[in-house]
Amino acid sequence: MRDYAKVSPKFWIGKTGKALRKQGMESLVVGMYLMSAPTSNMLGLYYLSIVTVAHETGLGMEGASKGLQGAIEAGFCAYDHEAEVVWVYEMAAYQIADQLKPDDKRCIGIQNDYNDLPESEHLRGFYEKYAPFFHMKNMRDFGSPSEAPCKPLRSQEQEQEQEQEQEQKKNPLVEQTQLDPVKTIFAFWQKVMDSPKSALDGKRKRLIAKALKNYSPADICRAIRGCAKTPHNMGQNDRNTKFNGLDLILRDADHIDRFIRNDAGQARASAGSETIEQTNERVMRELLGTATPAGDIIDMVPA
Repeated sequence: MRDYAKVSPKFWIGKTGKALRKQGMESLVVGMYLMSAPTSNMLGLYYLSIVTVAHETGLGMEGASKGLQGAIEAGFCAYDHEAEVVWVYEMAAYQIADQLKPDDKRCIGIQNDYNDLPESEHLRGFYEKYAPFFHMKNMRDFGSPSEAPCKPLRSQEQEQEQEQEQEQKKNPLVEQTQLDPVKTIFAFWQKVMDSPKSALDGKRKRLIAKALKNYSPADICRAIRGCAKTPHNMGQNDRNTKFNGLDLILRDADHIDRFIRNDAGQARASAGSETIEQTNERVMRELLGTATPAGDIIDMVPA
C-alpha cells in the first residue's frame, strides 16, 4: 500500500474531471478512487477487482460497473476484465514526472515495478507510451488485442524479424539492451496518430535519425504528441486535412520546437503575429502546394 498519492484540487474543474462528470456521478467517484486506491501504484497500472471498487466506494456492483465503464468511455482508463487489471493512462506522468533523466534512480524503480505486474493486455501499451520518457528497456508482451496479426514475410530480414517476435512471445520479459530509438519513435508516432499500417521506410528513418542529432528521443516524442494536440494539424481546418506526418513534425528545429511547446501547452500568439494554426497552414501550403484534395491525410495510412 502506498503512503500517499498526488491528487490535484484542479481535478474537479479540469478537463479530466469534467469528462468524468459528464459520464455521471459514479464515474467521477470511480475516477477519484482509481487515483488513490489502497492497491494503486505510481504507474497507474495495477490489479483491481470490481468487487473491491464496489465495496470501498460504497457504489455497489451496479454502480461500480457503471462508473468504471463511464471512466473508460471518457478516455480516463482501460480495464482488462479477464486479468482484472486497470490502467489509468496519465497517472504515471502525474504521479512520477513527465520525463526523467537516464541516471534518475526512479527509472530503475519504474522498470522493476513494471516487471512485477501481473499479466494483462495493457503491458505493451504502457511500455510503448512511457518507455521513451522513463528510459525503460524491458518490454513484456502478453498479446494485446489491438496488436495487428503478422503478415506473410517475403525477405530474409523479415523472416528474422518474425522469428525474433515469436521468441519474444515465448519469453514475456524481453531484454532490449540495444533499443533502437528510431523504431521506438516511429512506433510512438504510429500509436499517437493511430496509424498502425504506416511503414518505417528509408525516408522516415532518415528524418528521425537527423532529428536525433539535436534532440533526445523523449523530446522527439513530445513533438509528436504536441502535433497530436494541435487541432489544426489533426484535421480541424477548412480543408478537413490532417497535417501530422513525420515530414512536417521533424522538418526542422523550428517545427520540432513549436510542437514541443504545443505539448507543454506553452504556445502563444503575440499581437499582430500569425497563430500556430495559421503558421502550420502556411508551411503546409509551401510544402504541398494547393493541389491536395480536402479530406486527405498527409503521411498516414488509415487503419
